[in-house]
Amino acid sequence: MKLADRVRSRLVVMQGEATHDGVAAALRDEGLVLGDGAILSLVTELQREFVGAGLLDPLLHQPGVTDILVNGPDQIWIDRGQGLEHIPLAFNNDDEVRALAQRLASAVGRRLDDAHPYVDARMASGVRLHAILAPIATDGTVISLRIPARQGLSIEDLVELGSLDASAAFWIRKVIDLRLSFFVSGGTGSGKTTVLAAMLGLIAHHERIVIVEDSAELQPAHPHVVRLQSRLANLEGAGAVPMRDLVRQTLRMRPDRIVVGEVRGAEVIELLTALNTGHEGGCATVHANSAADIPARIEALGLAAGLDRDAVHALLGAGLDAVVHLDRDAQGR
Repeated sequence: MKLADRVRSRLVVMQGEATHDGVAAALRDEGLVLGDGAILSLVTELQREFVGAGLLDPLLHQPGVTDILVNGPDQIWIDRGQGLEHIPLAFNNDDEVRALAQRLASAVGRRLDDAHPYVDARMASGVRLHAILAPIATDGTVISLRIPARQGLSIEDLVELGSLDASAAFWIRKVIDLRLSFFVSGGTGSGKTTVLAAMLGLIAHHERIVIVEDSAELQPAHPHVVRLQSRLANLEGAGAVPMRDLVRQTLRMRPDRIVVGEVRGAEVIELLTALNTGHEGGCATVHANSAADIPARIEALGLAAGLDRDAVHALLGAGLDAVVHLDRDAQGR
C-alpha cells in the first residue's frame, strides 16, 4: 500500500483531518517520520481527495477545458473545444469514482446513493455536475463536469476564434439592435450558452436583463443583469421553485429583456406568452438539430405543459422573430 493510502486509512481510523498536524499524527502512528516538505506534499494530495475534485482537480484548473467526462476508473476524457481527448489518468477502481461522485453531490446538498442513483447540480465553483451510479450506469459510475468559461467571450472573440464568420456576426448584431425575439438552437456542446452570453453583451447598457436558469451559467458582460435560479424539491418533497414560476415572476420585475437559459419544460409557455404581450427582445436556448426542428420541439414542450398544438404554433409564430442555429464542425468548433 502506498504511503498516501496508509495515511488516508489512518486518518479515517483517527477521525482526523488532512491538515499538517493531522497527517503528522497519522505518520507517527504508522511509525514514520517525514520532513515538512514531504508532509506538505501529502497534505496537498489528500486535501485534493477530501475537499476538491480529487484526481480531477488539476483538470478543472487547466486552461481551455470545458468538459471532463469519467466513463470508468481508467476512462477519463476532456474537451478543450477541439473534440474529446483521452487523458492518461486513472482511479484505482469504481469505488473511488463512486466516492468522488457522492462527495461532490454531498457538497452541494444533494443525495446520491442506490435509492437516488443520479444527480444534476451546480457546484459552488459554477461547475455543472452530473453523475450516475452503477448499476444504472452498467459499466460503472459515470461523472460529467461542465466547466463555465472563466471569462465570457464577445462576438468579436468568437469571430477571431473562427466560431462565427463576419456575416453571422453582422446579422447577430441586427437581431439585438432591432430588439427581435430569438432562440439560440443547437445540439449538446454546440456553444449555445457561450453565443447567447455574447449576444446579451451587445444589449444597450441602459436596458435591464432578467435571466432565468435551472443552473446559473450565463454571465454576460453587461452592467444590469438580474439572475434567478430554479430549485428542486428537498428530500421531503417541499421547497421546489420551478422555472415556469420564475419566468412568470420576471414579468413583475420591469424587464427590458427576459432570458431563459434553456427551455425544456412548461416554462416555454410563459416565455412565449411574454413575447406576445409586449416584452420584445426576449430570448432562450433550445436543444434542436436544426432551425427547422424548433417548431416540433416547442410543440412537444407545449403539449406536455397542457397547451394544444394550434395554440403553441400561434404563440410561436407571433412571438419568435429569429433563430441563431449552431453546429459543430469536424474539428469540434
